[in-house]
Order: sequence, then structure tokens, then C-alpha cells
Amino acid sequence: GGLGVGPPAIFVCEVVIAYRTHKSLSDTPHYPSTSKMPPKNKKKESDEDAKFMRAARFGRVKNDLKMGFVGLPNVGKSTLTNLLAGASHAEAANYPFCTIDPNMVQAIVPDQKFKYLADTFKPSSVVPAVLKIVDIAGLIRGASEGAGLGNAFLSHIAAVDGIFHLVRAFDSDEVIHVDDSVDPIRDLETIQSELCLKDKEALTKVIEREKDRVRKEKGLARSVDPPLGETFQSAYDKCAKLIEANTPVQTYEDFSMAEVDVIRDFGLITTKPQIYIVNMSKKNFLRKGSKWLPKIQNWVNEHGGGQIIPMSCEFEQELFDLKDDKDAQKAFLQQCEEEVKAMGLTGPGFAVKSVIPRIIRSGRTALCLQSFYTAGPKEVRAWTIMKGTLAPQAAGVIHSDFERGFIKAEVCNFDDFKELHEGQASMAKVKEAGKYRQEGKTYVMNEGDIVVFMHNVTTAKKK
Repeated sequence: GGLGVGPPAIFVCEVVIAYRTHKSLSDTPHYPSTSKMPPKNKKKESDEDAKFMRAARFGRVKNDLKMGFVGLPNVGKSTLTNLLAGASHAEAANYPFCTIDPNMVQAIVPDQKFKYLADTFKPSSVVPAVLKIVDIAGLIRGASEGAGLGNAFLSHIAAVDGIFHLVRAFDSDEVIHVDDSVDPIRDLETIQSELCLKDKEALTKVIEREKDRVRKEKGLARSVDPPLGETFQSAYDKCAKLIEANTPVQTYEDFSMAEVDVIRDFGLITTKPQIYIVNMSKKNFLRKGSKWLPKIQNWVNEHGGGQIIPMSCEFEQELFDLKDDKDAQKAFLQQCEEEVKAMGLTGPGFAVKSVIPRIIRSGRTALCLQSFYTAGPKEVRAWTIMKGTLAPQAAGVIHSDFERGFIKAEVCNFDDFKELHEGQASMAKVKEAGKYRQEGKTYVMNEGDIVVFMHNVTTAKKK
């Protein structure tokens, strides 16, 4: 057998969650103690990328991971979720988006490699990668004790694998703040303390459960306070200390692998990767500055560090509303650029563009996801796998038979294809150059691999 694609019905229901790509977040800003966004520092960003991705070590090893928006009411969660679902970046222009239920959407992942393959092969079907995003109900003070939609909120957040923590840094008479005034630092404290309170409660149950397990194993009476394993105790103590300091567990870098394995079973909310998104006014977004940015950066640094993405729902919504009129969209961006120049702000750092693609890519980076591609005259498709996935398991993302009957993978790296194919919608020139490889069961998939899996489905055993 050769490559086939899974049954079409799988696309909508089952596997669509897994069509995602991973991109390095080379445009992640890092703020010093000023209110302006500084020029980019590539080395620092790659170090930060690695730090964000380490947070995923506590998560599930699956391809169907999802991000969830967390924040107080009226900070822009639903607006941003809808913007992400209808993402107006170029790669998403021709694909319908799918709202899974009222609070869950799929955002097309911006991916130039996928677009290049689609343009080269011109297939009748294109299936891009998506990021699944949940708009979690607004959180209020006291949610950990069930206030507001507290219990529903916490069950929703338990079901996601990473968190977009959205904070409001804009004033508006039309959008009322739940606490009557705009203060992102207070809001960050509210959300973080609620999450940590819930984790504190979870830790109490965790240690009692472990004591019960040890008593049962050793045949001890209920009145005995049993000694706990060294790894369990050290993992517990470190988590308790972090949570007491209102610091997410995932920000701590010095857990041993054994401790990570133990902590995975604790079910803590703050082990999930977190990305902070700051919703600013359009004016502040264009000038790349706000009185709140340095304060937010300081707060994040004091609570274990993390990635911050400034954006403006106001700007993004205006841009998105013009999506059906490209000339009007271009004129809007030019008008924004004129406004920036009028403020005396020039240079590449003040270019006006949507941040939506970066938010989508950052979510995938945080979840340690990457893509491989299948490409041919009938279909070009991006499939999502976790970093480190072996070829047979990657084949299984397409169809379980492909994994069970895996023989080999024929692989070409995207960069080699782009350099060598000479405009042809085939691998002929790549094969001539010796860049078309055959890989076995131990091959670790790379970002951007174009693959044909050879498999023998007759090896499936009859039941």
C-alpha cells in the first residue's frame, strides 16, 4: 500500500483537532521597564521559546490538545475567540471555519509552507492545520469557592491543555469593567489567586489520597500518619511553596523528571502553559506603548515569568470587518500607518499588522505541536503531531491501519522540496538530487516533513 488519506468523515468529527502546525515564535516581544515595545532580540526569543515549551511537560501526550481563554468578564475573550475563528490572515482566506459549540472554535494556523504546497500542487482539496480554542466563561473573585460560574469555569479549564490569559488594558465607557475600574495588575492577581486557590484545594486532596494509598499498601491503621515517598514529598513540597506564593507551578524549572511524572497526576491547573495577552486600545496598540505594559511585565516576572503578547481587539475587529474588501482593508492599514507617523514613530518596529497569526502560532508553540504534510494532486493536508513523535505514530494520526501496518516512511524535507522541485508538482527532482529518504520505525518526525507512508493493511488481525 501507499499513502491514502483517512475517510472524509473523519475530518469534521474526529481528527480535525489534530491538523495543526508548530512555528517558532520569532516575533515574541520582550519588554524592559519602559512603556515602549523594544526591538527584537533573536537569541533571547529562542531561549524564551524553549522556556514556554517546557511548560508542556506536565501535559497529556496527545495530538488533540487545545488552548483556553481565561480572564474576567468583559475583557474581550469572546471577541478575540471569534476573531481567531475567522482569522483574517492570508492563509485562512479560503477555508471555512468551524464553531464546535458556542464556546469552542478552530483557528486556521498561518503556515507559509502549507500555502506553498497548496499553490504548487493545486489539489481539489486542501486541509490546513487548526488550533482548537475554548472561550471559557468569565472568572470572578470567589470562583474557587463556586461564585459566579465558578464550578463550570473550573471544569472547562481542567479540560484545556494551555491557557491564554487575557487582561484588559483599555478604558471604555461602553464596556463596563466587572470591578468598576481598569487595573490589569489587580485583574492578574484575581485570576492567578483563584487558580492557585483551586490548586491548593487539589493538593490537600492529593496528599490525603497518597496517604490512604500508602496505608493500604502497608496495612496501616487510619490513625497512622504514614511516611511518604521521597520523590512524592519533594514534588508536593515544591508545588505547595509555589502555589502559596501565587506562582504557577509550570514556571518552575528545577523539577526532576521523576517529580514531573508525579506532578502530572496531581491535576493542577497551574501546570498548564500560560500565555499572557494584553488587550489595549487601538491608539496604544498603534503606538506600541501603554502605561500598563511595564507594570504587567514586572508582575509576570515576579510570578515566574512568561510570554506577553500585546494586541488590540478594537484594531483587529476593524480590520476583520473589512475582510471582504481588500482595497478597504489596505486603505485602513495605510490610514493607521499615517497615524503612527503623525505621532513621530517610524521604523520596522512600528509596522501595522494583525497580531492574530502570532497568537495562534504561540498557542501551538506552548503545546509543543508541529506539522507534517501529505501532498498530491488530490489533496494537500497538514497533520498535527507532538514534537518527538516517531514515524509509525505519525502515520497513525492519518489512520490507525497506517500505524499498525507501518512498513516505512518516504520523507522529503520541505526546504529541500522548495529548493529542488523546479516548479514541478512532483518529487522527481528531489529524488534525482538524493534528498528523498526512506525512514523506518525509529525515525523522529521533523517540522515540515512531506511524507508518504508505506503500509500493509492486510497485517490487521481478525477478531
